[in-house]
Amino acid sequence: MEDEEAAAVLKAVGRQIKVWREAAGMRRPEFGAAIGYGEDMVASVERGRRIPKPEFLDNADEVLGAGGKISSMKRDVEEARYPKNVRDLAKLEDQSGELGAYASHHVHGLLQTPEYAQALYAMRRPAYTEEEIERLVAARMARKTIFERTPRPLLTFIQDEVTLRRPIGGRIVLRQQLEHLLEVSELRHVELQVMPTDREDHASLMGPFRVLKLRDGKTFGYSAGQLYERLITDPREVQVLEMRYGMIRAQALTPRESRAFIEKVLGEET
Repeated sequence: MEDEEAAAVLKAVGRQIKVWREAAGMRRPEFGAAIGYGEDMVASVERGRRIPKPEFLDNADEVLGAGGKISSMKRDVEEARYPKNVRDLAKLEDQSGELGAYASHHVHGLLQTPEYAQALYAMRRPAYTEEEIERLVAARMARKTIFERTPRPLLTFIQDEVTLRRPIGGRIVLRQQLEHLLEVSELRHVELQVMPTDREDHASLMGPFRVLKLRDGKTFGYSAGQLYERLITDPREVQVLEMRYGMIRAQALTPRESRAFIEKVLGEET
């Protein structure tokens, strides 16, 4: 595991499963056969080396007669599946009253469909394993609960035109992604803008970033590069990002114009 917090959760869950299994008088091969998993998988989960899927926990709960105690750990395990930087970012997003994000290379993570996210992670080099891709996609999709949170935060996004045209995952995946952008743009607490490539002025050609304004009044910045992701807390640096984001919003198409632009690009893809 890449962080101590997640490792501690998985070890605790594994110990509990082992305790319940031994109390039931079952050996690992017998237990694995009963829940539909191999002995090696059971051993890895009990040692905190593998992340059990929800059905593993549900089947274990039923077979061991745990009365829901093992199944109740699903939420903790699910959160432990996500990389630490994703968990930290999700916590900030959950505390935000306003979030602004500029994306220059691909559709922003909060706006991605599962298929688009899957294709995006699959093309990374060095290559991820299938398990890693599944974990990363699940983490990204889990963050989308911000759209349903109450009270509703103000969510604004600026997408460079190239992100709407780059066929990540193929043409079908791109069409589905564009359709999803149109659906999201209809939400009253979401404003989606497009920065066309024909604009002479562009306040942030240095790359993507976001600005998070928390409900307690604090403001943070966040940027990601080739080999790093950085939370920006210095007020002076955050102020620079706020200024740039405001300028990009002024330079980009309005939300209404942006929706028409996305519809035009979608029409070209059909």
